Amino acid sequence: MRHPRRRLRWSMTVVVAVLAALASACSSAPAGPPVLTWYINPDDGGQAEIAQRCTAASGGRYTIAVSQLPREASEQRQQLVRRLAANDSSIDIMSMDPPYIPEFAEAGFLAPMPDALISQVSQGVVPSALAGASWRGRLVTVPFWANTQLLWYRKSMVAQMGLDMSRPVTWDQIIGAAQRAGTRVAAQGTRAEALTVWINALIESGGGSVITGTDPADPRMVTLGLTDPPGIEAARIMRSLSDAGVAGPGFSTQDEDASATLFEDGDAAFMTVWPFIWPRATGKVEEGAMTPQVLADYGWTTYPQVTPDRPSAPPYGGINLGVGAFSAHPDLAYDATRCITSPANQAYYFVSNGNPASNVAAYADPGVLAEFPMAPVILQSLTQAAPRPQTPYYAEVSESLQRTFHPTDAIVPGATNAAAQQLIQAVLAKEALL
Repeated sequence: MRHPRRRLRWSMTVVVAVLAALASACSSAPAGPPVLTWYINPDDGGQAEIAQRCTAASGGRYTIAVSQLPREASEQRQQLVRRLAANDSSIDIMSMDPPYIPEFAEAGFLAPMPDALISQVSQGVVPSALAGASWRGRLVTVPFWANTQLLWYRKSMVAQMGLDMSRPVTWDQIIGAAQRAGTRVAAQGTRAEALTVWINALIESGGGSVITGTDPADPRMVTLGLTDPPGIEAARIMRSLSDAGVAGPGFSTQDEDASATLFEDGDAAFMTVWPFIWPRATGKVEEGAMTPQVLADYGWTTYPQVTPDRPSAPPYGGINLGVGAFSAHPDLAYDATRCITSPANQAYYFVSNGNPASNVAAYADPGVLAEFPMAPVILQSLTQAAPRPQTPYYAEVSESLQRTFHPTDAIVPGATNAAAQQLIQAVLAKEALL
């Protein structure tokens, strides 16, 4: 007669004994170097490669392991906020979207940055990246890569319009030129973060700001500049794109990829978008999906101005590195960020993943200049760029702007600005919900 229960008890006893032996062996083995977990946004493998490089460069002091966050920046924020609110010590380094940095800093989610490191990681960094990595006048994250938008144009189409693209042009100029030529200006009109990016760039380019004053301790004390003259002018420009008929019928849902497709197909002579458009186009040429002649027709210059006498303040984006407040190894984590953001690694990341560097030195790299002939214009744009509104309540501000300024063909300059300002104030005072 078989005894399955006895056999099960015997098997479990063996398993327990084996596990105990393994645990004993492990406990007697010398401990390895600390493992630093770097929570990264999705990319083409560049951050994982840099993690390996910096692990090797550490000389055995630490190992960097990567853990991937969701694709959308808002979802990345939500996951990190939940874990840090629970004092998660597994978060050593995190790739952070700049608009959310004040929220994390104010909540105590970021480990204090050593003064010596601040001076090291600030050297040679473009002003917009330093501003986007700071809160309350102090650097709280390490600038990694910095993004910005350019004005892209089709050379053959613009040649017929009489515009001198070697000089700065205004929004009114390109809208008027596109209207006369019967073509489009490809911008982003979808109700998403891209709309906030556009609103903020227009207001900053006009010399204003969405937020003119903030009190981190009391959201009701936030003061807004949406109804100031630069805010009204921004609303007028957004509405004029639709009124002139150059936005196109699907503008209310048009995102960056849709804009790129219009531009590639020759349906738009102008486009404002991030530099990802260039590796997207070169990749299509390599695949045979775009002719070299179309690629050669791409032109680029700095972001359009709001007024002829004032340089534009292009959008600023990218990724900065924060060190978790509950990390067991904050000193090692900060040392790792210094390696990750070195000019050499930034140049590698620029070339391999298409994400522009925050450090000026990377723009002299021969590989960068070969892959991105517009690199000097990207650098100029980052020098002029302005961050989105810096506030611990950024999510509420951005969603309020998207709700009131969408769709752009319904914007009423002045009235829409006032509605947006009132909604933001009501939301921050907990008198309205989004």
